Amino acid sequence: MRDVRGFSCFPHGRCTGGSHFGGPISTEPRINDRIRVPEVRLVGPNGEQVGIVSIGDALKLAQESDLDLVEVAATARPPVCKLMDYGKFKYESAMKAREARRNQAHTIIKEIKLRPKIDPHDYETKKGHVVRFLKAGDKVKVTIMFRGREQSRPELGFRLLQRLAEDVTELGFVESQPKQDGRNMIMVIGPHKKKAEAKAEKAAAKAQHADGQTEPLAEHEESAAPPE
Repeated sequence: MRDVRGFSCFPHGRCTGGSHFGGPISTEPRINDRIRVPEVRLVGPNGEQVGIVSIGDALKLAQESDLDLVEVAATARPPVCKLMDYGKFKYESAMKAREARRNQAHTIIKEIKLRPKIDPHDYETKKGHVVRFLKAGDKVKVTIMFRGREQSRPELGFRLLQRLAEDVTELGFVESQPKQDGRNMIMVIGPHKKKAEAKAEKAAAKAQHADGQTEPLAEHEESAAPPE
């Protein structure tokens, strides 16, 4: 059966072809009188199994309970429907998705560049940057840059990368082993803590620090009060 827009339609009102005619396919489930099948497998509002009932009886139960009949498994035979407050369900789902997006933190790849014969002071400085990045939950791409005759001594860069990985092993792990890339040797270190965890710990530490600052102030005010 085909409707006037060229969609292929089947009994019970299902159509195909929406995405090919400029319109997006709806991901919304069918509810109430939009469910056009002879019978459904009905699930109660608390998850209890009611069994297979006619669509008329299912809609009647929904109306009596002041709930919606929502199709939750359209491909089952017969389709599975559940009694629920669909408006409340959509609102709670949207709030959960919004909260998840708010708490989501993307891992950033930072880059540190070293020379094979780096002096101890510069090495400690660079290592400090790596430590800071890993504590923040970011990945670190460590690049050893070879110049001139240094290219014939790749083991120098390899040993330096191994040393750095061992120095920060409590904060991160080698995610990508050292490999030669032209004149450079590259290694990626990943953090043990996820970005969201690092942000939460930083916020907690900041709050604790703020609380700690208020206590001495209160003690100072109390000691400065004139005696009765």
